[in-house]
Amino acid sequence: MHPRILEVTERLTERSRKTREAYLALMNQLASNGPQRGHLHCANFAHGVAGCANQQDKQRLRLMNEVNVGIVSAYNDMLSAHQPYEHFPEIIKDALREIGSVGQFAGGVPAMCDGVTQGYAGMEMSLASREVIALSTVVALSHNMFDAALCLGICDKIVPGLLIGSLRFGYLPTVFVPGGPMPSGIPNKEKAEVRQRYAEGKASREELLESEMKSYHAPGTCTFYGTANTNQVVVEIMGVQLPGSSFVNPYTPLRDELTREAARQVTRLTSQAGEYTPLCQVIDEKSIVNSVVALCATGGSTNHTLHIPAFARAAGIQLTWDDMAEISAVVPTLAKIYPNGQADVNHFHACGGVPFMVRTLLDAGLLHEDVQTIVGKGLRHYTREPYLDDGRLAWRDAPAASLDENILRSVERPFAEEGGLRLMQGNMGRSVTKISAVVPDQRIVEAPARVFADQAELAEAFQAGELDCDFVAVVRFQGPKANGMPELHRLTPFLGVLQDRGHRVALVTDGRMSGASGKVLAAIHLCPEAVDGGPIARIRDGDLIRVDSEKGELTVLVDADEFARREPVRQAPGTGIGYGRELFAFMRQSFSSAEQGASAFTEALEALQ
Repeated sequence: MHPRILEVTERLTERSRKTREAYLALMNQLASNGPQRGHLHCANFAHGVAGCANQQDKQRLRLMNEVNVGIVSAYNDMLSAHQPYEHFPEIIKDALREIGSVGQFAGGVPAMCDGVTQGYAGMEMSLASREVIALSTVVALSHNMFDAALCLGICDKIVPGLLIGSLRFGYLPTVFVPGGPMPSGIPNKEKAEVRQRYAEGKASREELLESEMKSYHAPGTCTFYGTANTNQVVVEIMGVQLPGSSFVNPYTPLRDELTREAARQVTRLTSQAGEYTPLCQVIDEKSIVNSVVALCATGGSTNHTLHIPAFARAAGIQLTWDDMAEISAVVPTLAKIYPNGQADVNHFHACGGVPFMVRTLLDAGLLHEDVQTIVGKGLRHYTREPYLDDGRLAWRDAPAASLDENILRSVERPFAEEGGLRLMQGNMGRSVTKISAVVPDQRIVEAPARVFADQAELAEAFQAGELDCDFVAVVRFQGPKANGMPELHRLTPFLGVLQDRGHRVALVTDGRMSGASGKVLAAIHLCPEAVDGGPIARIRDGDLIRVDSEKGELTVLVDADEFARREPVRQAPGTGIGYGRELFAFMRQSFSSAEQGASAFTEALEALQ
């Protein structure tokens, strides 16, 4: 093992000792009673099986040696990534019946799309939807009817929410079931060029719409390497998804057979089958470290600097940004997937994908091999890929070498010697940045501040021709407590155009940019946020700011005494009202800092542990 990975893991384990022990003690206590439906009173049990249309299922549920699997799904047919899940429950139930087990649809969780809500009021509920999904998962599993669980979800807040919720039922064996990406559309470079031309007024709305619909064109996950697809890599490398299953397209025979196998596999992990392997044993300090390694090696979404700490805390594990930055410093960048390259996840999968990446990282001592997974002990299981052999699911070793080194490389020949994630610190607070797609000569920007209350203000200034200069855009009151921390993805084309014109530009914000952020240097997730009176609330137009991602420094170059005397600007009244946002006010008030995962559950979980 690489000494830095071991050092971070040991420190994380020691820091988490008390909270992790408390979590495992609770899970052991909940697991000690055996199949919980056996303890239900007759009327309670009758309610739990009354909806079974299959009489054989109803009779099997009366036998405690039979396995009942709860299905929790993020299905809706408005979102391309989750539309395929319409058919999964019946596939799963049929597969379970074939082996003498039962599947019940335990409940649905909401699934909103950042791609649809981006730049609009609904985006202010996006991060909060992760907490709603976690709560919905808990409600679904609360009926004490289940011996195991299958979680069906892919996109941005959905997988983290499902993880947070299912970890509170961590005594249940649990398998995550992906749906797969849509087939590739137009090249990502072409899509990005049309977006920038539209921002400059050089392309019509009709041209933009045609381009976007050729990019997002079919059922399945969007194919760029944003938060949704980073989720898939993370949960696969943590061992809670079948090996090689992340990027198999929906509505294919292999995808359907993987779904059947997920159903069969989760029953093998139950106490009835004799190989009891609950989720709380799969998600531990080593698997959390592995998830961060995967994030860094692939240049994955910055949203995971929120999500991984949040779901780690749900398992009693206290991950910090310092841990993540230290890991990133020694993990090389192995993948070039849009927006960090031109390939998409289908190309990444075709040239070796996750199984190849696991092998090269394991061989270099950058991943913990001695971890528990849903398919057995040891991460070497995840160097295999699935295929159909005369219609039957089989497994083979993944390619020993990348089939396209323009997309995926070994540790010996990386694209960069470190991951793209860096911690930024200074008199403005603490933030993170991702430099995977930022060219070296744009990684240090020192320029006057231009302060905005939201991304709409910046767009207006751009359209008015006020931003043809070097500047650092400071976009504040975008943190979790202020307005739910919406992504500021609409800034990307404007800032990209200005950078292409030769200006030195950067972004500093207490908001987030997501895996769709790209070539512009951005210090994001700034803590403390403006609404808490953080230093960003004292920035004024014209203040000189230095954003140095090489040294990890984020500094306002203003006399310290003068800066301290300034009164923080207050948030404008009336924020977060309309379109249902007011119903989330209680949750915004409960959010922890971005560094603690921007979670409404942090304080409650810490009180328990």
